[in-house]
Amino acid sequence: MKKAQIFGLAVLAGSAMAANANELTFVSWGGSYQAAQEPTIIKPFASKSGVKVKSDSYNGGVAQVRSQVQTNNVTWDVIDMQLSDAMRACDEGLLEKIAPTDIAAAKDGRSAKDDYIPGALNECMAGNNMWADVIVYNKDKFKGAAPAKVADFFDLKKFPGKRGLHKSPEGALEWALMADGVAPAQVYQTLATPAGVERAFKKLDTIKSSIVWWETGAQAPQLLADGEVSMTSAYNGRIFAAISADKKPFGYVWDGQLRHIEGFVIVKGTKNLKAAKELVRHATQPEVLASIANVTSYGPLRQSSLAHVEPAVVKFLPTAPDNAKGALDSDSAFWADHADDLNQKFAVWLAR
Repeated sequence: MKKAQIFGLAVLAGSAMAANANELTFVSWGGSYQAAQEPTIIKPFASKSGVKVKSDSYNGGVAQVRSQVQTNNVTWDVIDMQLSDAMRACDEGLLEKIAPTDIAAAKDGRSAKDDYIPGALNECMAGNNMWADVIVYNKDKFKGAAPAKVADFFDLKKFPGKRGLHKSPEGALEWALMADGVAPAQVYQTLATPAGVERAFKKLDTIKSSIVWWETGAQAPQLLADGEVSMTSAYNGRIFAAISADKKPFGYVWDGQLRHIEGFVIVKGTKNLKAAKELVRHATQPEVLASIANVTSYGPLRQSSLAHVEPAVVKFLPTAPDNAKGALDSDSAFWADHADDLNQKFAVWLAR
């Protein structure tokens, strides 16, 4: 091969590498949530940085990330990941480290470390938002006193009607214990014992015949709207959409809400580390986190973000001070240790 040809190929290869270095793949959960991230995060970042951002979606977990890293074929750069998955992926060495100094300070000068709520910033993840499993009810079903406590979900006499519940032990067991008098701070300690598990299932027994099980997020508000249930567990964002967009007469029981953290992670071995960190830095600015909250009602994880959330939306946030009273933060480490056992016990209980 002639030197000129070799030189030409080298130039082309260099151009391709430069182009690739100016591209990112951002992975999230699809649907309306990822659609909301496009105008609030992705497009502004692409316009400001000149980096082309391609979007992909997944259903959570770490299997796909593990495969990419282990085969040295990393095609994803930044992922919107739940805390439990991020902790596991970080422990396995599948993620790049994110230092607190990689995240922009708040406008009032607070460092990211001081601005984030506890647990939302760790060595591999920069928190994005907090969403919650909540109990909700149809206001048309209760013209007098409205449900206000987790215990009301289990009180079929005072608040009659069918109950919608996610077909999973996570959430159901925690609520059963809280309804039976266990303080939120003691729930996981109790649930880690055989007696605690038995106590939770015994409480669930009291409403078992009235439960309508749901498996996808869209089913919960639909069950409520159709009158098939008078109360249900649901994802808070789904209920916000039903109220704000569809004008459904739904009310929240914020007591005992089960809150979950998710955030941005960077896949180990990305060829676009610098751009990936720039995207994470941009996406975690307090104002940007607030812009997502305004659309989804998922709570921003930086304290300074709250001032930028529209007042009409604040009352729907899991992180709003009034809503946070009596909340329980899902214990990712507990479920990592006990999920297999409790899923098996739940399946046996369902079949009884």
